[in-house]
Amino acid sequence: MSLLSLVDVEFKKIRRSKILLILAVAAVILWIPSILNAKMNFGMQAEGISPENNFFIQGFLGMAWFMFPASMVVGTVLLSQTERANKGILKMLALPISTAKLCTAKFVVLLTLAAAQIFMITGMYYISAAISSGTQNYCFILPPLFVLKEISLIFLSAIPMIAFFWMLSVCIQTPIFSIGVGLASIVPSVLIINTKVWFAYPMAYPFFVITSEYGKLAENMDTAQIELIPWIPVAVTITIICLGISCLRFGQAERR
Repeated sequence: MSLLSLVDVEFKKIRRSKILLILAVAAVILWIPSILNAKMNFGMQAEGISPENNFFIQGFLGMAWFMFPASMVVGTVLLSQTERANKGILKMLALPISTAKLCTAKFVVLLTLAAAQIFMITGMYYISAAISSGTQNYCFILPPLFVLKEISLIFLSAIPMIAFFWMLSVCIQTPIFSIGVGLASIVPSVLIINTKVWFAYPMAYPFFVITSEYGKLAENMDTAQIELIPWIPVAVTITIICLGISCLRFGQAERR
């Protein structure tokens, strides 16, 4: 069975799950404070950032630091549990299919879910910006190309983080422990992005990307900027290691 066929099977498995609903609810919740506090975006003259840019950045800061990573932690565990709930993993392991290929197929599905939530959040941004524009009599809506560039950077930077979360869900059989470790790993990101070794901590990547953009948009703020070296080599290495461990460990517990 090809990888594409396995990915198609995995998508069919989650059609009736609550994963997409959870991701959608998180996207809606994220922008409610931005709508309620839209007026505060006019008080950022000291930072030198326009109200529309501040509206965008503040919402995506909350998304990149906690809401998106937390959603991925929960989504990853739920995806992993779709096989274990009814011992479906045993049936899959009985088939002449490479466990590494099956693990990779699930990771592809997870990346697709991550992209889906980012698009949900982006859609909610435009809805929230439109509502706030009406209530404040000021246009908070930014050009689609600018927004597309930012969400693309966030998604690409999140791949090593998602690979780490997937490794946790594969290696830690107890869902509550896997979620707990995943959520605990998110919190230090706000501190680690201010260190010189931020590139060694994948959970800090999305937050660092949007923070560096904040520094570009705010004339009077000085934030650390992205340096592709050593970030890219380290990020690729972390992703490969996490996926390698996931593929090696996938299904081992059920085979015992």
